[in-house]
Amino acid sequence: MAAEMKPAADSQALVEVENVTKYFPITAGVFSRHVADVKAVDGVSFSIKSGETLGLVGESGSGKTTIGRCILRLLEPTSGAIRFDGVDITKISPKLMRAKRKEMQVIFQDPYASLNPRMTVGDIIAEPLQIHKLAKGPEVDAKVNDLLRTVGLSPYHANRYPHEFSGGQRQRIGVARALAVSPKFIVADEPVSALDVSIQAQVVNLLQDLQQQFGLTYLFIAHDLSVVRHISDRVAVMYVGKIMELSDRDALYERPLHPYTQSLLSAIPIPDPRAEARRERIILEGDIPSPVRPPSGCRFHTRCPIAYERCKVEVPELLNYGDHFVACHKVQELGGAQPSIKPGAAPIGSKSP
Repeated sequence: MAAEMKPAADSQALVEVENVTKYFPITAGVFSRHVADVKAVDGVSFSIKSGETLGLVGESGSGKTTIGRCILRLLEPTSGAIRFDGVDITKISPKLMRAKRKEMQVIFQDPYASLNPRMTVGDIIAEPLQIHKLAKGPEVDAKVNDLLRTVGLSPYHANRYPHEFSGGQRQRIGVARALAVSPKFIVADEPVSALDVSIQAQVVNLLQDLQQQFGLTYLFIAHDLSVVRHISDRVAVMYVGKIMELSDRDALYERPLHPYTQSLLSAIPIPDPRAEARRERIILEGDIPSPVRPPSGCRFHTRCPIAYERCKVEVPELLNYGDHFVACHKVQELGGAQPSIKPGAAPIGSKSP
């Protein structure tokens, strides 16, 4: 029996996102008349328990980075509530938000653009300590040296500049900067996507070790589904500003319910040369729709191989099916069973080959 997802207050949740939207206005003409909106995030709800990692996946343009930045209030949400440690941070003053920022940090995607090339590594890591007045004088240098050791670098690296480091080392510096203020929560915005595969594993293992050591909570945004499976406790799948499916990691990877999730997982290569180990690919037609004019009804219906007329006109609710939250009319009609998708099936309204 399905039940509508209503994210109420959860005593175990560190972060609660409730019906958050983020629209970017589009203006035109001499008088900057408002003509449309980019609906980057459109009614997203989820929670993250203290000490867990929530993986957030989806194609480019689905709104993953935007929701991460809204949680940190690097972007102001258009509407909705974001509760951090029980406090709705969308309603507090800038002074109180400044104090909250010590508890929530970000690791940026690009380790080259996210570090100031004119500052030494020591100054980069020391800056948040000085801004929040957490240390002064010799204490700052000692803290910087400890942080460098924690992320696998050496104290003598403090006097060097970012251009003297590799991509993996730069990302470690970014991790050290995030750890400087002893946060509870970190948004890791595709922290390994710009790194070589061998370095990716090192950084992911470092993040896991730091989580165990400091009791951190992560929102881990990524494209690589294999990396997400390795590090996440739960996984949310996002498409054109909405959550399509949210579940425990193992349940989602072993029995994906939403057609979009099934198509994403079908693209993961299997490292086994045997023919019987090959997975049938579900090829999606077309590109991800524009968030300026998202499709009516279910936003995935223009590419979904099992969509029908209801999908074109009615927005599916994110319903609870025991171990899955899924927004899909077909799953609802099947009572939470996994719909069968025939590889190569054409989406509704498309011309059959």
